[in-house]
Amino acid sequence: MRTEKGSAVLGWVVVLALIGTAAWFAYPMLKPKEAKPQYQTVPVKRADIVQAVTASGQLSALVTVEVGSQISGNIKKLLADFNTPVKAGQIVAQLDAATYEAVKSQAQGELANAKASLELAQLNEKRQRELVAGNAGPQADLDKAVADLHQAEAQVQIKEGLLAKASIDLQRCTIFAPVDGVVISRDVNEGQTVAAAMTAPKLFTIANDLSKMQIEANVSEADIGGVKEGQTASFTVDAYPGRTFEGKVKMVRFAPVTVENVVTYVTVIEVANPKLELRPGMTANVSIVLDRRDNAIALPNAALRYKPSSGGPPGGGPAMGGPPSGGMASSSDSKGGGKGPPAKRAEPKAGEKSDGPSTKTIYVLDNGEPKAIEVQVGLTDGVATEAISGIEEGAEVVTSQFTPASSGMSMSMNPFGGGPPRR
Repeated sequence: MRTEKGSAVLGWVVVLALIGTAAWFAYPMLKPKEAKPQYQTVPVKRADIVQAVTASGQLSALVTVEVGSQISGNIKKLLADFNTPVKAGQIVAQLDAATYEAVKSQAQGELANAKASLELAQLNEKRQRELVAGNAGPQADLDKAVADLHQAEAQVQIKEGLLAKASIDLQRCTIFAPVDGVVISRDVNEGQTVAAAMTAPKLFTIANDLSKMQIEANVSEADIGGVKEGQTASFTVDAYPGRTFEGKVKMVRFAPVTVENVVTYVTVIEVANPKLELRPGMTANVSIVLDRRDNAIALPNAALRYKPSSGGPPGGGPAMGGPPSGGMASSSDSKGGGKGPPAKRAEPKAGEKSDGPSTKTIYVLDNGEPKAIEVQVGLTDGVATEAISGIEEGAEVVTSQFTPASSGMSMSMNPFGGGPPRR
């Protein structure tokens, strides 16, 4: 029995030894081949680089006047409507004037009565003065006559004022256009009653000249530092897709506008509208040009972000044909594991006004490997950056890298078969 058990144990030991030996010889051939990193490059081209900030706002006329009524009454007649062109001094509405005509007539009667009282007071004062001069009357009667005369004169002034007020109210029953322009809003109808109590009720809104308009764009506090008067601006409106209109910055207001803790500043942009295509209230998406470089050497911003990585484990990374890794540095790269000198990767922002050129590190391929070079960069639009020196047009710059998948097994599954020789 012991002999049989010993033979069985010995047999298992031999089997395990054979399996171990086979695995030892098979491992080098089972090990996948390490894939070489692949690099994505982009040629450097010339292009126009425009540095701009974006904002939105509404179109409005340069001068907009709200026409109201200073008195209360019924609208008897409307002589203007939407889109009606008007001239300054033109009648646009008429209120029912019957009540005000009656008030004026009453004021005229009261003034006539006051004037009659004044004449009587004048005669009485004259008579008392003659009596006192001839020692035929007391001085007290003359003093009273003089006081009565002054009161009569004051009453005439009061009644004249009331008559003037009644006349003005009667004139205000006729409402005139204060400026030349176009009626863009009508808020009343004929027969409607308007009540002028604390505020004047609005009847019309007149835009002075729609051939010249403006945009009040809200520019964020992060971008307002580069916006100046006289800068050019372009904008689009939803009514005309695919079209771009031009304007110019007229004013940057100092007063902040805060909405939900977001601070913006109103920037007024002048717009020419000779064909009257643009209308008040349209939403404009504005791009204000801070600076531009025409026909500059445009370096892709992806090249400024790229930094070669030290690679991953064998077979790692996306499969062949997959998306690039983006070339972002890993934690090992920051410790010196990457190739090339360390460099800051602060990419310029689209609306950022730089103080001057700065030096950045980019990479080009040299014998299939990334080689670091220093370039002087300037203006950026968020997609491309102006290369002032250090690189020429047509150069291929590296923007990303990726590692293809393993090329697979390179051996026969039978370690004792006729496969390739062991390395």
